[in-house]
Amino acid sequence: MPRLVMKFGGTSVADLDRIRNAAAKVKREVDRGYDVAVVVSAMSGKTNELVGWVRETSLLYDAREYDAVVSSGENVTAGLMALTLQEMGVPARSWQGWQVPLRTNASHGAARIVEIETEGLIRKFGEGLHAVIAGFQGISPEGRITTLGRGGSDTSAVAFAAALEAERCDIYTDVDGVYTTDPRITRKARKLEKIAYEEMLELASLGAKVLQTRSVELAMRYKVKLQVLSSFSDVPGTIVCDEEEIMESRVVSGIAHSRDEAKVTVIGVPDRPGIAAALFGPLAEGGVNVDMIVQNISADGRTDMTFSCPVDEIPRARAAIEAAKASGALDFTGLDVDEDVSKVSIVGIGMRSQTGVAHRMFQALARDGVNIKVITTSEIKVSVLIDRKYLELAVQALHDAFELDKVS
Repeated sequence: MPRLVMKFGGTSVADLDRIRNAAAKVKREVDRGYDVAVVVSAMSGKTNELVGWVRETSLLYDAREYDAVVSSGENVTAGLMALTLQEMGVPARSWQGWQVPLRTNASHGAARIVEIETEGLIRKFGEGLHAVIAGFQGISPEGRITTLGRGGSDTSAVAFAAALEAERCDIYTDVDGVYTTDPRITRKARKLEKIAYEEMLELASLGAKVLQTRSVELAMRYKVKLQVLSSFSDVPGTIVCDEEEIMESRVVSGIAHSRDEAKVTVIGVPDRPGIAAALFGPLAEGGVNVDMIVQNISADGRTDMTFSCPVDEIPRARAAIEAAKASGALDFTGLDVDEDVSKVSIVGIGMRSQTGVAHRMFQALARDGVNIKVITTSEIKVSVLIDRKYLELAVQALHDAFELDKVS
């Protein structure tokens, strides 16, 4: 029988009524002839509550015990979903990550999947049982429970779809698909019927919160067809698929934004080989997620280096840079930090074959008086840093400039 993976996020299983609603969708697919593996998150708000309890108990907590606590939310949901399906006449049982087993490395709190042993699941499919799997969790080489990081249930679902060679992986959430931009910013935002893996990966990494970045990476690597759709309606969602499955690619498919960014400029660093490594090595060791990087023109043997990072990582960035200076590994004359910027990006695989896309973007921002502080580009993306107060204006201006409200 064909296999289908269905993943339900926290808002989709927030209470018993919503679990019943999700279970009804599972039953519908079972009745269509699928062997279904359901991957569930913890009920909405439960993971945050569990994390809070751990931090209240111990500021310097054991990461292994942290995983043991925070993974328990998914166990509860999996059991309740299996019970609900049984009440609806669907043979089902719950599986925790260690029972599958989903094997990971030992990086507690942010583990990476090594392999999934699916023999047990497939055997149970053969017996007519459907699987309800606790997402977000696995088992380390030492036999301890691990978790995959926030949003890890998406990654679990895609990994199971790949391992089970599922026909599709349906990600149920509180939105009914992937939109050209955030509908809360512009009413003209339009739901996309299809989007390429590469575009979705860029949008996810640039601030779109529909899918976790790692889940899209996995889907692209193993060619898992994804569908993003709503738990609360029966309308078709957005298919994330290979570029070849999209008839005609738009130049720009979507506008992403990240509100809480910061711009850091390290002034007067020596312009010599190795200076970039001397700066970004300590930042990496300090856990700072660096994004946009620009080096200015050299003068008198010195240059300025600018980068962006999430605003809440500025204390760690400052500490890492100052420590590098104190140790003699890095020399600079000043440090300028702007914590009031946002990032806006245009994304589209059509950029590969079109010229003038960046000019069109910059022209649209200029018309509305939006000044650009930093620019970075890739083959299918152009990102800019701007003053945070202009974020909504910039998103709307770019959405209009590229006519994303129109169906191609």
